[in-house]
Amino acid sequence: MAKTPEVGTPAPDFTLPGLLLATDDSAGDAVRGSYTLSEQRGKPLVLVFYPGDNTAVCTKQLCAYTSDLDRFKDLGATVWGISPQDLDSHEGFARRYDLRFPLLADTAREVVKSYGIAVPGLGLRRSVFIIDAAGTVRWKHVALAGLTFQSTDILTGELEKALATS
Repeated sequence: MAKTPEVGTPAPDFTLPGLLLATDDSAGDAVRGSYTLSEQRGKPLVLVFYPGDNTAVCTKQLCAYTSDLDRFKDLGATVWGISPQDLDSHEGFARRYDLRFPLLADTAREVVKSYGIAVPGLGLRRSVFIIDAAGTVRWKHVALAGLTFQSTDILTGELEKALATS
C-alpha cells in the first residue's frame, strides 16, 4: 500500500466519476461527470475522504462543510468528497441532505490506496488533504479512528496558511 503523501509533495493524481446537485435547477438534477485532480490546478482544493454515505459522523461532517461552503469559496477553494460508494448512493445521500459539492465514487478504492488511507476490511481512514493551486499537499489530517472530523474553522485556517505560503 502507498504511503500517505507528505506535506510539500505533489498530490497523487486521479480521475473518478462524481456528481454534483445542480444549484441552478429547482428540480435539483444531479450532474454526473468525471473529476480529475490535475484539471483542478489553478485553485486550491479540499479533498475530504469519508467512510460512507448516510452514516452518522459522515453526515454531520458533510452537512457542516455544505453549510459553510461559502467560507471555502471565499478563499477560492473547491471541496470534493470521496468515498467507496457508487454514484447512485452518492446521489441519494446528496439529495437527502442537500449536499452542494461534488461527491466522487472510488468504488475500487484505488484513490484511497494511492493516498495511503486504506484500512483492509474496514474501508478507509477519515482524512482531509488541502491541495494548493499547483497540486501540492499543503496540509493533511488522517484520523486513526474516524469518530470525529476536522471543523470548517480548522480547515479554513489551514487553507489560509496554505494560500499564504504558496
